[in-house]
Amino acid sequence: RLQKWMFAKLREVVESFGYLEYDAPILEPIDIYLAKTGEEIVNEQLYSFTDRGDRKVAIRPEMTPSVSRMVAARRQELAYPLRWYSIPNLWRYERPQRGRLREHWQLNVDIFGVADISADHEIILIADSLMKTFKAPAGSYEIRISSRKLVDYFFREILKLNDQQFHDASKLIDRWHKIEIPDFETQLKEIVDGHGQERLLELISTRNLDDLPSEVKNHGSVTELKKLMGLLKESEVEAASFDFSVIRGMDYYDDIIFEVFDTDPENNRSMFGGGRYDGLVAAFGVEPVPTVGFGMGDVTLQNFLELHKLVPKLEVETDAVVILIGDVYQPAQKVLAELRSKGLNVSVDSTDRKLDVKIKNAAKSSVKYAIFIGEEELKSQKFKLKNLESGDEKVLSLDNLVTQIS
Repeated sequence: RLQKWMFAKLREVVESFGYLEYDAPILEPIDIYLAKTGEEIVNEQLYSFTDRGDRKVAIRPEMTPSVSRMVAARRQELAYPLRWYSIPNLWRYERPQRGRLREHWQLNVDIFGVADISADHEIILIADSLMKTFKAPAGSYEIRISSRKLVDYFFREILKLNDQQFHDASKLIDRWHKIEIPDFETQLKEIVDGHGQERLLELISTRNLDDLPSEVKNHGSVTELKKLMGLLKESEVEAASFDFSVIRGMDYYDDIIFEVFDTDPENNRSMFGGGRYDGLVAAFGVEPVPTVGFGMGDVTLQNFLELHKLVPKLEVETDAVVILIGDVYQPAQKVLAELRSKGLNVSVDSTDRKLDVKIKNAAKSSVKYAIFIGEEELKSQKFKLKNLESGDEKVLSLDNLVTQIS
């Protein structure tokens, strides 16, 4: 019930922004992940095998390569901007722990065909709207925003890092919020020289774009970040802030990136994130399509909602259990059909257990009402209705019974 409630909320929000739902195959050619997905997933977490046609395939660990392939296949016929979303189940071979399961479900939201900052703004606005829809209190989460273009410029042009240093520094910075500062500095010394360490630590510690070091504050990526932050402020996205330590593990991100963090000390971690990946559709052999999107997993969302006590009491969707008395299964079908035609969700206990056992079992299922049908009830068309919470009983006609339950 909780998952169904969460998914309904997710759909409600993204569809209010005009997004259409799609789906994709569970199995994909392994090649679409080998070149386009983060190395941790490819090297350690991918479920892959050779099928009967001697093709190397993988069970989808994420949705972005799949949807990019789908858009590439229909590049010329689709109408842009294209707003798509999905809530598929995904698989990764990783150690099950808090926030991570080998199979999980994930909301994916992507907008294709918009190159300017308005698309980045819309995607982050949706992420914030989702958190607010679940009634997340102010300060319970942060949306930390950075730019891969800024990272590339700083590492390549300012620090002059080679490919291996770039790779190692990115992986280390991605762990900035997960390890102690002394440990971070020790590992950083193995990658960057002394002066470079100071400059990098200064940049990581800066939260205001106006306070960035002079060597980067006039870079084009910073100008774009300022535009984005201005739009988010106008949209009252109070949780948004700049954070250079946001790197994102997927290799296809190439511009604005963001992550949504739970600020509670018990679960101080990244919950979900996304960003711009303008080059991924083109990797399938077509003209580029500018794209921004994000993915939100159901496990981390549920952890957040439970930790912050945001899960409401969810009503059982079954309105009543019909308890049959005697051998009346066949003649009771007309009554059952009429109950359902009048909008009630009813289940049937047709077992030969004792009546008191049936009643106890119905109460355990959290259904509020029990309807009793035996030969006498079928003849009189008067049915006993029992409130399983209060114990109250009434004998009613079918129409009055429906009114009482509704």
